[in-house]
Amino acid sequence: MQNLQTIDAWMQHPTAHFLNQDFLASLRRWMRIDRIEVDPPIEMTIASMDDAGVGVGLLSAWWGPTGPLLSNEHVRDAVNAYPDRFRGVAAVPLNKPMAALDELKKCVEEYGFVALRIIQWLWDLPPTHAYFYPLFAACCRYDIPVCLQVGHTGPLMPSEPGRPIPYVDRVALDFPELRIVGGHIGYPWTQEMIAVATKHPNVYIDTSAYSANRYPPELVEFLKTNGKRKVLFGSNAPMIPHGKALADLPSLALPDEVRDAFLFGNAKRVFKLGDAA
Repeated sequence: MQNLQTIDAWMQHPTAHFLNQDFLASLRRWMRIDRIEVDPPIEMTIASMDDAGVGVGLLSAWWGPTGPLLSNEHVRDAVNAYPDRFRGVAAVPLNKPMAALDELKKCVEEYGFVALRIIQWLWDLPPTHAYFYPLFAACCRYDIPVCLQVGHTGPLMPSEPGRPIPYVDRVALDFPELRIVGGHIGYPWTQEMIAVATKHPNVYIDTSAYSANRYPPELVEFLKTNGKRKVLFGSNAPMIPHGKALADLPSLALPDEVRDAFLFGNAKRVFKLGDAA
C-alpha cells in the first residue's frame, strides 16, 4: 500500500488545544498520552499517511458549543501547505443557524472544502434536530456530502445522537439528494447502519476509529457483497495511526476490485475528488 492511492475519509491534524479537551480524556488514555504542551507538526501527520500509503486525507475541522476546537482556518492552512495531500471538511456553529450557513459558504466558496462534518455528540443533539436541516439543504445546493458520527462515543459524551435508526434514516428520507457518510461504523448498531445504507442510495459508511482487525463481521460481509460501493476507509487519525488502521487489511481477503473501491474509489466518487490520489 505504498503507492499512496488510499484516501482517508476521516482524519484530523490535531492541536494541543484539541487533544487536551476534557472529553477526550478516554482517548488520551487509549493513546497512552497525557496532556500535550505543543502543537504536533504537520509533518507528523504526513509521515503517518506515508507509512500506510495514504495519498489524500480529508481533514476535519471541529466545532462545539464552546466554539471551534479545530478551526476551519487551521484546516485551510494545512490544505494550502499540502494541496496534493489534503482536502478540507468544514465545521460550523450548529446552534447559530445564520452564522453556520455563512461559515459553510465561506468554507466551500473561498476555501474549497469538499464536505461538512457535524459531530452530533458534541452538541448532544440528533441530526433530526431543527438546527441541522438548513445545513443539509445547503449541502444539497453545494453538492457536497455531510459527514455524521454514528455509533457509540469513545469520548465521555452521550451516545444516543449517533443511532442510525431513527435519526440517519429520517434524514435520508427528508433529503434523498443528500450524500450522507456515517463515520465510525455505527457499532453497537452496525446492523442498523448497514440497513440504512442498503435502503438509501446516498447513505455511506466509513470505518474511522476502527483498525481493520476490529471491523465487525457483518460489516466485512456487507463490504464484500452488497456494500461494495458503500463503505469508505477512514482512520480517525491521530487517534488511530494510519499504519495501525490498515495493518490487518490483507487478513480480510478482499477481492482486488472491492479493496480498491474501499480504499479510494468510493471516496473519490462520494466526495467528488476527481484525480485525487
